[in-house]
Amino acid sequence: MEVSQGKQLLELFWSFCKIGPVTFGGGYAMLPAIEREIVEKKGWLTEEEMAEVISISGAAPGGIGVNAAACIGHKLLGWKGIAAAVTGIMLPTFLFVLLLAVGFSHFQHHPKVMAALKGIQVGVIALIAYAGIRMIRTTILDKTTVTTFFVTLGLLLFLGMPPLLVIVLGGCAGVVLVKVKEAKGYPVFREKEANAEQSEQVPQDYYFGEGI
Repeated sequence: MEVSQGKQLLELFWSFCKIGPVTFGGGYAMLPAIEREIVEKKGWLTEEEMAEVISISGAAPGGIGVNAAACIGHKLLGWKGIAAAVTGIMLPTFLFVLLLAVGFSHFQHHPKVMAALKGIQVGVIALIAYAGIRMIRTTILDKTTVTTFFVTLGLLLFLGMPPLLVIVLGGCAGVVLVKVKEAKGYPVFREKEANAEQSEQVPQDYYFGEGI
Protein backbone atom coordinates (compact mmCIF):
# COMPACT_ATOMS: atom_id res chain seq x y z
CA MET A 1 0.00 0.00 0.00
CA GLU A 2 1.44 3.36 -1.05
CA VAL A 3 1.85 5.92 1.71
CA SER A 4 1.19 9.60 0.98
CA GLN A 5 4.23 11.85 0.88
CA GLY A 6 2.77 14.05 3.61
CA LYS A 7 2.57 11.07 5.94
CA GLN A 8 6.10 10.05 4.99
CA LEU A 9 7.43 13.52 5.79
CA LEU A 10 5.56 13.60 9.09
CA GLU A 11 6.96 10.20 10.05
CA LEU A 12 10.48 11.29 9.14
CA PHE A 13 10.06 14.53 11.12
CA TRP A 14 8.75 12.68 14.18
CA SER A 15 11.53 10.10 14.07
CA PHE A 16 14.19 12.81 14.32
CA CYS A 17 12.08 14.88 16.69
CA LYS A 18 12.29 12.00 19.20
CA ILE A 19 16.08 11.85 18.90
CA GLY A 20 16.96 15.46 19.70
CA PRO A 21 15.71 15.77 23.31
CA VAL A 22 17.28 12.49 24.53
CA THR A 23 20.78 12.82 23.07
CA PHE A 24 22.75 14.99 25.48
CA GLY A 25 26.06 16.07 23.99
CA GLY A 26 24.83 16.38 20.41
CA GLY A 27 27.18 15.62 17.53
CA TYR A 28 28.62 12.13 17.67
CA ALA A 29 26.55 11.39 20.78
CA MET A 30 23.47 11.52 18.52
CA LEU A 31 24.73 8.85 16.14
CA PRO A 32 23.80 5.76 18.19
CA ALA A 33 20.26 7.07 18.63
CA ILE A 34 19.97 7.94 14.94
CA GLU A 35 21.26 4.53 13.89
CA ARG A 36 18.93 2.73 16.29
CA GLU A 37 15.90 4.65 14.99
CA ILE A 38 16.70 4.67 11.27
CA VAL A 39 18.44 1.30 10.83
CA GLU A 40 17.19 -1.00 13.58
CA LYS A 41 13.65 0.22 14.22
CA LYS A 42 12.54 1.65 10.87
CA GLY A 43 14.79 -0.29 8.51
CA TRP A 44 15.07 2.72 6.19
CA LEU A 45 18.84 2.28 5.75
CA THR A 46 21.27 -0.61 6.08
CA GLU A 47 24.27 -0.50 8.42
CA GLU A 48 26.57 0.03 5.43
CA GLU A 49 24.47 2.93 4.14
CA MET A 50 24.45 4.44 7.63
CA ALA A 51 28.24 4.17 7.79
CA GLU A 52 28.45 6.09 4.51
CA VAL A 53 26.09 8.75 5.87
CA ILE A 54 28.30 9.14 8.96
CA SER A 55 31.43 9.44 6.82
CA ILE A 56 29.90 12.14 4.64
CA SER A 57 28.39 13.96 7.63
CA GLY A 58 31.68 13.96 9.53
CA ALA A 59 33.63 15.28 6.56
CA ALA A 60 31.19 18.13 5.87
CA PRO A 61 31.19 21.42 7.83
CA GLY A 62 28.74 21.79 10.70
CA GLY A 63 27.32 19.47 13.34
CA ILE A 64 27.45 15.81 12.40
CA GLY A 65 23.99 15.09 13.85
CA VAL A 66 22.31 17.72 11.68
CA ASN A 67 24.41 16.71 8.67
CA ALA A 68 23.38 13.08 9.14
CA ALA A 69 19.71 14.09 9.35
CA ALA A 70 20.07 16.05 6.12
CA CYS A 71 21.75 13.13 4.31
CA ILE A 72 19.13 10.64 5.47
CA GLY A 73 16.27 12.97 4.65
CA HIS A 74 17.60 13.58 1.14
CA LYS A 75 18.17 9.88 0.51
CA LEU A 76 14.61 9.01 1.52
CA LEU A 77 12.51 11.95 0.32
CA GLY A 78 14.73 14.46 -1.45
CA TRP A 79 14.75 18.14 -0.52
CA LYS A 80 11.49 17.89 1.38
CA GLY A 81 13.03 15.07 3.38
CA ILE A 82 15.96 17.31 4.28
CA ALA A 83 13.60 19.99 5.60
CA ALA A 84 11.58 17.47 7.63
CA ALA A 85 14.58 15.66 9.12
CA VAL A 86 16.63 18.77 9.94
CA THR A 87 13.63 20.58 11.45
CA GLY A 88 12.81 17.50 13.50
CA ILE A 89 16.28 17.11 14.95
CA MET A 90 16.82 20.83 15.61
CA LEU A 91 13.47 22.06 16.93
CA PRO A 92 13.34 20.15 20.26
CA THR A 93 17.00 20.87 20.93
CA PHE A 94 16.52 24.57 20.24
CA LEU A 95 13.61 24.76 22.68
CA PHE A 96 15.49 22.74 25.30
CA VAL A 97 18.60 24.93 25.06
CA LEU A 98 16.42 28.04 25.25
CA LEU A 99 14.91 26.84 28.53
CA LEU A 100 18.34 25.90 29.87
CA ALA A 101 19.76 29.30 28.98
CA VAL A 102 16.97 30.99 30.92
CA GLY A 103 17.28 28.81 34.02
CA PHE A 104 20.91 27.70 34.10
CA SER A 105 22.30 31.01 35.30
CA HIS A 106 20.27 30.64 38.51
CA PHE A 107 21.38 27.07 39.30
CA GLN A 108 24.81 26.65 37.72
CA HIS A 109 26.66 26.69 41.06
CA HIS A 110 24.30 24.30 42.82
CA PRO A 111 26.18 21.11 43.88
CA LYS A 112 23.53 18.75 42.50
CA VAL A 113 23.47 20.55 39.16
CA MET A 114 27.26 20.33 38.92
CA ALA A 115 27.14 16.62 39.78
CA ALA A 116 24.50 16.03 37.10
CA LEU A 117 26.62 17.78 34.48
CA LYS A 118 29.63 15.64 35.38
CA GLY A 119 27.52 12.53 34.93
CA ILE A 120 26.25 13.76 31.59
CA GLN A 121 29.84 14.34 30.41
CA VAL A 122 30.75 10.73 31.19
CA GLY A 123 27.63 9.50 29.42
CA VAL A 124 28.48 11.55 26.33
CA ILE A 125 31.95 9.99 26.21
CA ALA A 126 30.34 6.54 26.32
CA LEU A 127 27.95 7.43 23.48
CA ILE A 128 30.77 8.75 21.30
CA ALA A 129 32.81 5.60 21.98
CA TYR A 130 29.81 3.44 21.06
CA ALA A 131 29.35 5.34 17.79
CA GLY A 132 33.03 4.85 17.00
CA ILE A 133 32.84 1.11 17.64
CA ARG A 134 29.79 0.76 15.38
CA MET A 135 31.63 2.66 12.62
CA ILE A 136 34.66 0.40 12.98
CA ARG A 137 32.46 -2.68 12.55
CA THR A 138 31.26 -1.50 9.14
CA THR A 139 34.41 0.21 7.80
CA ILE A 140 37.39 -1.85 9.00
CA LEU A 141 37.28 -4.63 6.42
CA ASP A 142 40.83 -5.88 5.79
CA LYS A 143 44.52 -5.20 6.43
CA THR A 144 44.44 -2.14 4.18
CA THR A 145 41.64 -0.43 6.10
CA VAL A 146 43.23 -1.40 9.43
CA THR A 147 46.51 0.18 8.35
CA THR A 148 44.75 3.31 7.10
CA PHE A 149 42.89 3.60 10.40
CA PHE A 150 46.03 3.49 12.53
CA VAL A 151 47.98 5.82 10.23
CA THR A 152 45.25 8.48 10.32
CA LEU A 153 44.87 8.03 14.08
CA GLY A 154 48.60 8.58 14.50
CA LEU A 155 48.49 11.70 12.32
CA LEU A 156 45.78 13.15 14.56
CA LEU A 157 47.18 12.16 17.95
CA PHE A 158 50.93 12.44 17.53
CA LEU A 159 51.49 14.91 14.71
CA GLY A 160 48.52 17.17 15.42
CA MET A 161 47.52 17.26 11.76
CA PRO A 162 44.32 19.25 11.07
CA PRO A 163 41.26 16.97 10.76
CA LEU A 164 40.33 18.44 7.35
CA LEU A 165 43.73 17.51 5.95
CA VAL A 166 43.44 14.00 7.43
CA ILE A 167 40.03 13.58 5.75
CA VAL A 168 41.40 14.69 2.37
CA LEU A 169 44.48 12.47 2.67
CA GLY A 170 42.32 9.54 3.79
CA GLY A 171 40.07 9.91 0.77
CA CYS A 172 43.02 10.13 -1.61
CA ALA A 173 44.68 7.14 0.05
CA GLY A 174 41.49 5.11 -0.33
CA VAL A 175 41.32 5.78 -4.07
CA VAL A 176 45.02 5.00 -4.59
CA LEU A 177 44.92 1.81 -2.52
CA VAL A 178 41.88 0.48 -4.38
CA LYS A 179 43.56 1.14 -7.74
CA VAL A 180 46.75 -0.61 -6.59
CA LYS A 181 44.83 -3.64 -5.29
CA GLU A 182 42.87 -3.88 -8.55
CA ALA A 183 46.07 -3.66 -10.58
CA LYS A 184 47.65 -6.48 -8.58
CA GLY A 185 44.53 -8.63 -8.71
CA TYR A 186 43.71 -8.49 -4.98
CA PRO A 187 40.04 -8.59 -3.91
CA VAL A 188 38.44 -5.21 -3.23
CA PHE A 189 35.36 -4.78 -1.06
CA ARG A 190 32.83 -2.46 -2.65
CA GLU A 191 29.81 -2.16 -0.36
CA LYS A 192 28.95 1.18 -1.91
CA GLU A 193 28.59 -0.30 -5.37
CA ALA A 194 26.50 -3.21 -4.02
CA ASN A 195 24.21 -0.80 -2.19
CA ALA A 196 23.87 1.38 -5.29
CA GLU A 197 22.80 -1.60 -7.37
CA GLN A 198 20.31 -2.62 -4.69
CA SER A 199 18.91 0.92 -4.43
CA GLU A 200 18.26 1.00 -8.20
CA GLN A 201 16.07 -2.08 -7.86
CA VAL A 202 14.12 -0.87 -4.83
CA PRO A 203 11.43 1.85 -5.31
CA GLN A 204 11.28 4.80 -2.95
CA ASP A 205 8.03 3.57 -1.41
CA TYR A 206 9.97 0.55 -0.10
CA TYR A 207 11.32 2.74 2.67
CA PHE A 208 7.86 3.90 3.72
CA GLY A 209 5.74 0.89 2.93
CA GLU A 210 2.72 -0.47 4.73
CA GLY A 211 3.29 -1.22 8.40
CA ILE A 212 6.21 1.17 8.88
